[in-house]
Amino acid sequence: MRHHAELIGLKSSFTILDTDDQIRLLKQIIEAAEIDIKRWPARMLAGIIDDWKNRAFTPSNVPVAESGAFDHKGVELYAEYQRRLRVLNAVDFGDILLHTVTIFQENADVLERWRRTFKYILVDEYQDTNVAQYLWLRLLADGHKNICCVGDDDQSIYGWRGAEVGNILRFEKDFPGAHVVRLEENYRSTPHILAAASGVIAANKGRLGKTLFTSRTDGEKVRLIGHWDGEEEARWIGEEVEAMQRGTRGMSPIGLDDMAILVRASHQMRAFEDRFLTIGLPYRVIGGPRFYERMEIRDVMAYFRLAVSPEDDLAFERIVNTPKRGLGDKAVQTIQRTARSNGVSLVEGARLVCQGKLLGGRGLKELTILVAGLDRWHGQVRAEADTHVELAEMILDESGYTGFWQNDKTPEAPGRLENLKELVKALENFENLQGFLEHVSLIMDNETEEQGEKVSIMTLHAAKGLEFPAVFLPGWEDGLFPSQRSMDESGMKGLEEERRLAYVGITRAEEICTVSFAANRRVYGQWQSAMPSRFIDELPQDHVEVLTPPGLYGGGYGAAGMSASASPAMAGMVGSDLHEKAHKADVYNSPGWKRLQSRSQNRGMSMPSEARNMTIDMDAVSAFTEGERVFHQKFGYGEVMGIEGDKLVIEFDKAGSKHVVARFIVSADKADDVPF
Repeated sequence: MRHHAELIGLKSSFTILDTDDQIRLLKQIIEAAEIDIKRWPARMLAGIIDDWKNRAFTPSNVPVAESGAFDHKGVELYAEYQRRLRVLNAVDFGDILLHTVTIFQENADVLERWRRTFKYILVDEYQDTNVAQYLWLRLLADGHKNICCVGDDDQSIYGWRGAEVGNILRFEKDFPGAHVVRLEENYRSTPHILAAASGVIAANKGRLGKTLFTSRTDGEKVRLIGHWDGEEEARWIGEEVEAMQRGTRGMSPIGLDDMAILVRASHQMRAFEDRFLTIGLPYRVIGGPRFYERMEIRDVMAYFRLAVSPEDDLAFERIVNTPKRGLGDKAVQTIQRTARSNGVSLVEGARLVCQGKLLGGRGLKELTILVAGLDRWHGQVRAEADTHVELAEMILDESGYTGFWQNDKTPEAPGRLENLKELVKALENFENLQGFLEHVSLIMDNETEEQGEKVSIMTLHAAKGLEFPAVFLPGWEDGLFPSQRSMDESGMKGLEEERRLAYVGITRAEEICTVSFAANRRVYGQWQSAMPSRFIDELPQDHVEVLTPPGLYGGGYGAAGMSASASPAMAGMVGSDLHEKAHKADVYNSPGWKRLQSRSQNRGMSMPSEARNMTIDMDAVSAFTEGERVFHQKFGYGEVMGIEGDKLVIEFDKAGSKHVVARFIVSADKADDVPF
């Protein structure tokens, strides 16, 4: 680019903006366009522009179907952003590829020069390339065709950040005569683990196909176990980790460093962190902070602390302007000064500021509302007027904190909302709010950063490229894994990427792989029966051991396995000892299992798993009208606000605004008849 900067209107001395500078520039552009930056934040626009650049779209060739992005102003703002970058003689990271592709496409002599320079091209992790990278490679390699790409289409799991699995799937068409070498011998995992992973990924239609094998002949089958709920799942895994560490499973001890728990979403970590902290099991979170160290959790915990103890000045300082209330540094200094001069807490200082009207405008109004809320919440704690779970939900709602993240358009917002739900769920294990706060304080106090072995907890995405002798894969339930959001947003393409993620998870295990699920989960404080993941159906029965230890926790249901009648993959096991043991487990009396059996009977047990995969049905969209009350299995009841393509824009009563594929929605009056 520096050699040919003038061809794209830049000087060779151009600078590369970092993320902070990019956001600052976009914020200026949004404000100049008189757009509400709270509703339409700069980070959201940055994500949209980055996605367009990853797909090699300049402002002039963004598809018409995407012209509605960012309140129908995205393309216009993108063009202004590019203009401002040229004025600044600057580029962002996305421009480095986009501008180079433009130079090559519009200047044949320049392209030929660089083709002669790079006579041989080698690419690693080709399955993770985006469209812009693909075009750049095609343009350079189309002359001499000396290109070697290494990749695994079955491990393409980054579609959410622009990766296009089609790049590797099209390689033989792009370069006719290319020699394909399948590296099928695996030196990591046991035969059972490889067979289980192969059985799952075989259900994907968009793949090149390969048959993994190993020279090893030993190893345990993949273990499958069901639990009553998520807390039971975390308890069992904690006990199993300790048993493996001690070597009490009839095998050599396994160190904590050699064990990992891989979850689909970060909010799932909370149950495991709580359990491990309680029993003193050392652990590390890979790829992010621990649950109680996350920003949104610390914010809400500060609200809870103030509800219990209004004298907690540190908590007040954290939340006084969170979410934004128009209370800047000067306003906070006024509160602090008033509190000090009167010898009172910051909450009381804020009350005096409100009474004396020492602030003006929006800040005074918002501070008055906050102080009133703190008084109300503290009064309810003292009077025990509501359950602590109801009070927590009230605080989240009345403080505006949940609404703040519901209105946030950044990619991180949905995950933060899931974490808030998980925090409320954690309260259910305690008698009151104060007991919960004491628990968190104690377990966080006991955390140490001492060197030593620790079990790893991470998301499946963070685990790519890693390997462990023992791997636990919890939460294999439809809606959780595969992710409902991925399926809603990307249809069959999203489902196939979720299946590739399952393949990645299984193949992280060298010796022992344990898949687990819960029959029930709490969602928005309500028990909901969970459907075991469709990926469990795809595990080949010859390579799976169903665990059904009786009375593991003294209740008779501690851990239960897979019912033969509940899974096509297990259908051949009817009448076996394993089948009889499974049906003795109380977990099979749960609504989740009954629904699974009902679904299997309604749809036919011999139906291949592919037949259950999603299709995009435009007729389903036309069945709904704006303003209609509807129901979704995961998000509950809501109202249709609009229609965008094959999706409905729905304002859910508790989950907020969502874009959902129409075939997963039913009219509210038919909710009780839904077969799933």
